[in-house]
Amino acid sequence: MDAVQLFFDIVGAFFVLYMLGYASFLFLAVAVGSSTLYQLKRRNHLKNELLQEYYVPVSIVVPAYNEEITIVSTVRSLLSLEYKLYEIIVVDDGSTDRTAAALVEAFGMEQIARPIHRMVSCQPEKAVFEAPNLKVPLTLICKKNGGKADALNMGINASRYPYFVCMDADSVLQYDSLEKIVRPVLEDGTVVAVGGAVRPCNGAEIQGGRVVSYHMPSRILPCMQVLEYDRSFLAARILFDRFNGSIIISGAFGLFKKSLVIDAGGYDTTTMGEDMELVVKLHVFCREHNIPYRIRYATDAICWTQAPDSLSDLCKQRRRWHIGLFDSLTRHRRILANPKYGLVGFISYLYFLIYELLSPYIEIFGVFTVIAAFALDLINVPFMILFFLIYVLYSAILSLTAFFARIHTIDLKLSVTDILKAVGLCALEVSFLRFILAWVRGTALLGYRKKKQQWGTIQRQKINFQ
Repeated sequence: MDAVQLFFDIVGAFFVLYMLGYASFLFLAVAVGSSTLYQLKRRNHLKNELLQEYYVPVSIVVPAYNEEITIVSTVRSLLSLEYKLYEIIVVDDGSTDRTAAALVEAFGMEQIARPIHRMVSCQPEKAVFEAPNLKVPLTLICKKNGGKADALNMGINASRYPYFVCMDADSVLQYDSLEKIVRPVLEDGTVVAVGGAVRPCNGAEIQGGRVVSYHMPSRILPCMQVLEYDRSFLAARILFDRFNGSIIISGAFGLFKKSLVIDAGGYDTTTMGEDMELVVKLHVFCREHNIPYRIRYATDAICWTQAPDSLSDLCKQRRRWHIGLFDSLTRHRRILANPKYGLVGFISYLYFLIYELLSPYIEIFGVFTVIAAFALDLINVPFMILFFLIYVLYSAILSLTAFFARIHTIDLKLSVTDILKAVGLCALEVSFLRFILAWVRGTALLGYRKKKQQWGTIQRQKINFQ
């Protein structure tokens, strides 16, 4: 029994240190993120921002697979952007529904004979369409199915401009998002990639790229994801941006320098996490070739995306994310604690390794340890309940801080019902949803080699865009 007691004492000490580390990081990240948002809002009110008539030419690449429900709304939102020099390229990755037909009918597109120069590897095109008489060039490329990364590579090959934006086909950009996401490039010539902020559009009504009505989603699961997204995008990404430590840019909205991406080999088609894989690869490529670079995060460049409505779809999404995270971290494990990669190796990689990749296994182990200790009568039950309640309260306060900071600084208005819903669900998100997703992520690698390329199908809903 002495040995068993010693084991539980060691486990208890480990979890105290683990939670202290996570709590300290989260507090620092939310504090820095909130401060950054309020400084940005104050600067905008004082008109102390970069005002210019210079525009970075941008190609927007939208990979689409069976996106008949959302693709027309997405393209309409892109046509409403307040930006002067861009093009839209939709890559239909072998859809089996009417994705391509919906676009052709909606925008009067015509098939053309256009050769596409292969700068990065991708599956061949079947047909190319263009739309006449629109605000900006709109191109549709129908190709053989090869996956999202392969479709993005096709978009890179077909793009005309030196920078490209990748985004999902179930998302819409805010009217000024392009202007905001290219600003870091205008401010610093060494910037090679910029990530935007992603917010669930469930509950938002968008007209001409502007949110005209916003309320918390009617269903509980998307509501909890709103809180989760705001905590994630407000916290770690703003903090990592301070020391050029961002190693992930969401595939829903990111800007990249095309020439450097081509030199690095484009998107990797063998991983589910093509977004993170590309960013980590850019860090490695630039460091190994002594190229001055910055990878930035534009917190005011907002993309509205659909959050899964069902638990089944959410589990498919998070399983995919965890496999992609595992792929990226294991392929580039030489970064860890390597002085050559600076704080990326000592802080960013370490954080994603411990608190993202390994966290579900640590948390699942912790739950089983508590159960075993309770069965052996080796646990102080009142202390454990108090510890858990403190953890839930602390996490809920930080989540609400991130949520209300984001709501306030982008001038969205919430009803009393929405505020009560956010306050009530934040504790449920950190105490209930977190552990469900921990189990999903913890089991994601079972059968990894056999299932690592199986994305799964997520049910789409029509975007409320006009």
